[in-house]
Amino acid sequence: MNKRRNPIFARAVAGALSLSLGCASILGNNKAREANQAVPENFGALATESGPSVAVQKQWDQFFADPDLRSLIQEAMQNNQQLNIQLQEIIITQNNAAAIRGDYIPRLDAEVGAGLEKPGEHTAQGVEHEAHNLPRPLADFRFGFVASWETDIWSRLRNARKSALLQYEATIQERNFLVTEIVAELASSYYDLVALDLQIEILDRNIELQKNALEVVKLKKLAARGTELGVQRFQGEVLKNQGRRFSLEQQRIIVENRINFLVGRFPQPVARNPRTFMAAKPDVVATGLPSDLLENRPDVKAAELRLEASKLDTKSAKARFYPSLRLDAGIGFESFNLQHLIDPRSLAYNIAGGLVAPLLNRAAIKADYRSANARQVQAVFDYERSILQAYTDVYNQLTALSNLKQRYEQLSGQVAALRAAIETLKALYQSAQADYNEVLMTTRDSLEAEIDLVEAQRDQMQAVVAIYQALGGGWRQNQ
Repeated sequence: MNKRRNPIFARAVAGALSLSLGCASILGNNKAREANQAVPENFGALATESGPSVAVQKQWDQFFADPDLRSLIQEAMQNNQQLNIQLQEIIITQNNAAAIRGDYIPRLDAEVGAGLEKPGEHTAQGVEHEAHNLPRPLADFRFGFVASWETDIWSRLRNARKSALLQYEATIQERNFLVTEIVAELASSYYDLVALDLQIEILDRNIELQKNALEVVKLKKLAARGTELGVQRFQGEVLKNQGRRFSLEQQRIIVENRINFLVGRFPQPVARNPRTFMAAKPDVVATGLPSDLLENRPDVKAAELRLEASKLDTKSAKARFYPSLRLDAGIGFESFNLQHLIDPRSLAYNIAGGLVAPLLNRAAIKADYRSANARQVQAVFDYERSILQAYTDVYNQLTALSNLKQRYEQLSGQVAALRAAIETLKALYQSAQADYNEVLMTTRDSLEAEIDLVEAQRDQMQAVVAIYQALGGGWRQNQ
């Protein structure tokens, strides 16, 4: 018996090898390739440090000093709906991997059954039943175990399970990346909100000063030292800034409710402390090396894992061309008389094996293989794109930090100069050495400069958050 099986198995292996050699022609010009992991050696002259980036190793509760911001992030980690949705996705992929494992280990089922059979009298089976005087209808009682096993000699099922495990790990990395996005957006929105508080405060202060100036202009008009035009100009400026305040107030409501949404709660006041905002110094974040992004950025890591999974999927699809060996076996007791069911003579068993190779459905298998290969090529491009995106994100934020720092310094000087100019103009206007137009324009310039200074500080703080995210920080948890 063995002498007859060996040539059959040898021919099956030879056929499998010939199919393997023919797979390249099936793919045509769309052949898979390895991903290009090359990145520049550094981030250019703007890089803050060539050594490892310490910032990305910090958890968000170590990186952010503001206790109100840390409290918001902590609440978001528990209640954010998108994070909880992604957590369920992790559970789904974990279960997928567990389900595939059941496909390639032997399957064992317990079977209990009963039935009735009444063959026709003019059939061979009916004649036999009558000859042996068997009861009509004939009962059939049985119980036992049935086993089956596809031996997976080409590792099709094992590769599918390894792929599923890699997909599971990729979903974990995708959740980590979602954490970095939520932490960054929450911090950025928090700085937006605090900046709006300060801008509204500046606007209120200027409106009050302009109202006082309006009263002075009115008194000068009554004393015949001014004109109605001056009164109208100052009154128009007051009304313009009051209208602007409503616009800023609406922006503040929108930003505050965006924070509430990220935290997973309905609109309500957000605790914050704008008093220390302008005095805060943006942290210097060491960039490390571009190659660190391959390990620190969760989106890059997820793309790498999906690429490895796609390679295994292609191998699994390719293995469908080859013959598969299936073994089936069963053992139990079977009898037409329930009294004789538990009897050694009622013991029944069977065992069978078969080698099956696809013949007529090869077109479908070819299509699946080409699709799996195309998904692998997609994964290569996606991985390369994620590396390029990561490097570009860091580079962009480095330039932003440099430019925003210079802008803040220039605006600080401008605000100081305009504040001094306003004090000088007050005295000159009272002594009629300056007209209302100079006072009006200088006050307006000072207001714009102060608001711009708050925006510059906000942009600096947000740029630090952005580079922290771009480097892959914010997702690590306490072990």
